[in-house]
Amino acid sequence: SQVSFEEESQNPPSVGHWKPLMPSKGDKEEPESGCQDAGGVHEPQSTEQLNVSRLRSSSVEIREKGSEFLRDELHKAQKELKLKDKECERLSKVREQLEQELEELTASLFEEAHKMVREANTKQAAAEKQLREARGKIDMLQAEVTALKTLVITSTPSSPNRELHPQLQSPSKAGFRKGHGRNKSTSSAMVSAASQSVASEPVSRECKEVDSILFAEFQAWKESPTLDKSCSFLDRIYREDVRPCLDFTKQELSELVQVAVEQNTLTIEPVASQTVPVGKVAAEECGGPKKCALSGLPRTCKHRIMLGDSGNYYYISPSCRARITAVCNFFTYIRYIQQGLVRQDVEPMYWEVMRLRREMCLAKLGFYPSEM
Repeated sequence: SQVSFEEESQNPPSVGHWKPLMPSKGDKEEPESGCQDAGGVHEPQSTEQLNVSRLRSSSVEIREKGSEFLRDELHKAQKELKLKDKECERLSKVREQLEQELEELTASLFEEAHKMVREANTKQAAAEKQLREARGKIDMLQAEVTALKTLVITSTPSSPNRELHPQLQSPSKAGFRKGHGRNKSTSSAMVSAASQSVASEPVSRECKEVDSILFAEFQAWKESPTLDKSCSFLDRIYREDVRPCLDFTKQELSELVQVAVEQNTLTIEPVASQTVPVGKVAAEECGGPKKCALSGLPRTCKHRIMLGDSGNYYYISPSCRARITAVCNFFTYIRYIQQGLVRQDVEPMYWEVMRLRREMCLAKLGFYPSEM
């Protein structure tokens, strides 16, 4: 049947042959031809159904094999995933252990570092304390050496040193005196204390009463001694004593003198007498030049000052020397207090400061000892 179907398909119908679309009622051969046509179409349809069934069976087999393959692959993937999960757990445990060890190591290192820092700070504090004590001892020893030198080379009223006081010598000997003595402003306080311990004993005992305001200011300054002018204690003394005492006619030189006194760089030394023939020495010429550099007045100047290491000397009168010395004595004493060299209670120290202030007031008013 298939061969006849192929032969019929290869032989096309002759041109001009038309088949009726709708059969007529009087045509008797149409049912037969219709039956033949139906029988010819039935055979290809069964072949196509067979092919479709075969395709369907093969697709089912492919699906089953594919699903089996996918199931096998899924099982393999699940096994691998379980292995990887176990490996991840093991690695996470290793990581946690390493992190714990790292934290412990970091903590131990920080603890060791803090311990080393504490030990270094303790050693540094001990070294600084020893250094401060050593410096204090050095300052104390220097002060004691300066005081001993001052006591050795300085005269006292009971045993005056005639080399330092030309007015005590005879005119013939005074004319041939050569050289000069030097004393720094730092040592003038010791000179004043040594001389006043013997010579300045009052005939009648004076009464004293502590001023509450001044004593409170001194106590506040004593707790943290400083040379800063802004504190109430030194500000009052500057206003009432220091500046008026060092206020000379020559304003520019007066300011330089005040700065030198504050910086402890002022030098006072006696003027060396000029060598002149015996018998021609006048009394007013024994002291040296005749004009004071600070007041500008014609005075017999027995001393001269030098500001720092400038090398310039200024001749000063006895009154100006007394005023400068009084201020130097005050600054020397408060420097000793600041350095911890004064071992006294607060009240005796206060009265010593008041005594030094009184000396500045007297010198400012023009009172000075005759040996000046």
